[in-house]
Amino acid sequence: MSDMIRLIEPLIPALRRYARALLHNPTDADDLVQDCLERAIGRWHQRRADGDVRTWLYAILHNLAVSQMRQHARRGSYMTVEDAPEATLAVAPNQDDGLLQRDMTAALDALPEEQRGVLLLVSVEGLSYAEAADVLAIPIGTVMSRLSRARDRMIQLIDGERASAPVKRPLLRRVK
Repeated sequence: MSDMIRLIEPLIPALRRYARALLHNPTDADDLVQDCLERAIGRWHQRRADGDVRTWLYAILHNLAVSQMRQHARRGSYMTVEDAPEATLAVAPNQDDGLLQRDMTAALDALPEEQRGVLLLVSVEGLSYAEAADVLAIPIGTVMSRLSRARDRMIQLIDGERASAPVKRPLLRRVK
C-alpha cells in the first residue's frame, strides 16, 4: 500500500493540471481526478508491474474524461431549476401554428380545383402568371381571375364571419 501511495501521490498535481486543461472547469476536473485515483487504487492489481504508473494514470484520466464528455454531449448540460434563467424554462406555445396549418389545409381543400391549382402554382411554387397560364393551358387573365377569387375565398374560409370589414391583401403582380 505504501508503494502505491509513494508512486501515485507525486503525480496528483500533474493529473489535476491535465484534467483542468481537458474540462476547463476546476470542480469537474477535481471530480475527474478523484474518479481516476479511485479507479487506479481499485485496480492497482491489474496494472503491469513493468509499466509506467504515470502513463497508466494519464490513460485512465483521459479515458474517463472522454467518457464524461460523451455523456455530457448526450445528456446536455446540468443545471438546477433554481439556477436556470427563466427564459430557458419558458417555451412559447406552438399550438397556434398547428391550428393555423390545419385551417389553411381545410380552406385549401374547400377551394374548387381550378382555383386551388392556380393558387398553389403562383403562391406556393412561385410561378409567374405567364408560367402558370402555360402549365394550365389557360389565358393569363383567367389565371389572374382565378387567383383573385381563390385568395378572397381563402380569407373568407380562414377568418370566417370575423372578417366583416374588407381585408387588405397584396396587389396582383404586373404582367408585361
